[in-house]
Amino acid sequence: MQLNPYGEYAVLLAASLANDWPAERQGIDDRMRECGMTMAFPEHHSDHRRTRLVIDDWLQVVDASTEKERAALLNVQMARATAYPRLTDHDAEGWHLHYRDADQSLPDALRAVISVGTALHLTTRGMHRLSRCQAEPCNAVVVDTTRNGRQRYCSVRCANRAAVRRHRAQRPTG
Repeated sequence: MQLNPYGEYAVLLAASLANDWPAERQGIDDRMRECGMTMAFPEHHSDHRRTRLVIDDWLQVVDASTEKERAALLNVQMARATAYPRLTDHDAEGWHLHYRDADQSLPDALRAVISVGTALHLTTRGMHRLSRCQAEPCNAVVVDTTRNGRQRYCSVRCANRAAVRRHRAQRPTG
């Protein structure tokens, strides 16, 4: 039984889009499928631009300096989503909840999915589990899904680069 299908994949989708913004609408669709979102949405000429605005709003949540600020920003985004949870069995995948209306546009559906998913991720795993990579100059979003809740880097490469910098800073110059 999967209790929280929105939390992890929705936040990972948002981070993926934020860290590597696709050049066109098809890239958004491809990324959605990679992250587990299978529903198709009718195309509209403003989808790419409006989805970018959804991601930019979400990045404010990532960059919030306190838990209360993060929660307040996320509450605003969830209120703007104006969708009601509903049961669905599209594509005969089995009954499950959607936190969006059936006929929403791509950007509106993503706002609902990403804001609710982020809220579920943060409330079930911890409000600190969304940040920026701590390896300078990287600024990628880090979605902490680790068991211990202490992920600080977006990748092994960035973690290694930071470790080398720390090591070199500790060596005496001579």
